[in-house]
Amino acid sequence: MTAHQNGNISAEVSDFLLNCFARSPGWQLWLSLPLSLFLLLAMGANTTLLITIWLEASLHEPMYYLLSIITLLDLVLCLTVIPKVLAIFWFDLRSISFFACFLQMYIMNCFYAMESCTFMIMAYDLYVAICHPLRYTSIITEQFVIKAVIFILARNVLPILPIPILSAQLHYCGRNAIENCICTNMSVSRLSSDDVTINRLYQFIGGWIMLGSDLILIFLSYTFILRAVLKLKAEGAVAKALSTCGSHFILLLFFSTILLVFVFTLVAKKKVSSDVTVLLNVLHHVIPAALNPIIYGVRTQEIKQGIQRLFMKGW
Repeated sequence: MTAHQNGNISAEVSDFLLNCFARSPGWQLWLSLPLSLFLLLAMGANTTLLITIWLEASLHEPMYYLLSIITLLDLVLCLTVIPKVLAIFWFDLRSISFFACFLQMYIMNCFYAMESCTFMIMAYDLYVAICHPLRYTSIITEQFVIKAVIFILARNVLPILPIPILSAQLHYCGRNAIENCICTNMSVSRLSSDDVTINRLYQFIGGWIMLGSDLILIFLSYTFILRAVLKLKAEGAVAKALSTCGSHFILLLFFSTILLVFVFTLVAKKKVSSDVTVLLNVLHHVIPAALNPIIYGVRTQEIKQGIQRLFMKGW
């Protein structure tokens, strides 16, 4: 039986209602314009970057293949969340089916984990490029990228699956209004009357193991890179090396905001309006996706030149 909007039934629900900004409904009107602009920017910038890397033979290198993976993941994450949020803002289409809700939950968790893993591999790529430049072409090859993609999929696709499965196994009776714009595990599971300790622990422990291990390895890579950079004596070598790491570091800062949002949600949920954490969750799905390709396009000369040649040819 489908749950009604008033949520006053006792039967198992078959859909949910996404109540965005329940305490501050006025936010929806002014937020819809920047969100739609960021969505268009994310679609245009990421698509342009992907086409440039695909068509420009000079960009057919492992570093740019890894960047393509980040770009694809950003696109999927953005399209998984933002169009539905805008549909809620503009047309009050708050209903989301049982299946679609848990599919969205899986994609968000899985693709964030894959993006974290890709950043870790990119950090290793930078480490080899700066610390072992003479061996770079023999270590970072196309075969390396293929193995990296297999590793990213193997480490994340199946281990993330229990998160939506455990949440979907819960009984949802009566209440079907999710106090969020997206189907996060925490937001959905609190609607159930069942014990949700296991699925919350699985996401918490699994998330910190995956993201935590990636961040530790990234930190170690940057430690070795910094140590190697400080030993460089050639004029301009330090600036060039740091510039090589700059784009990756900026993208990493954008991505790491998910951890800050998660910590902020847990620590300040009783002191700050829940609408603030909902807003941060929504913005995190679109702002990095919109800015990441621009950061690489502006800071990487090869990409900038490739985009210019592409536009001169008229695609």
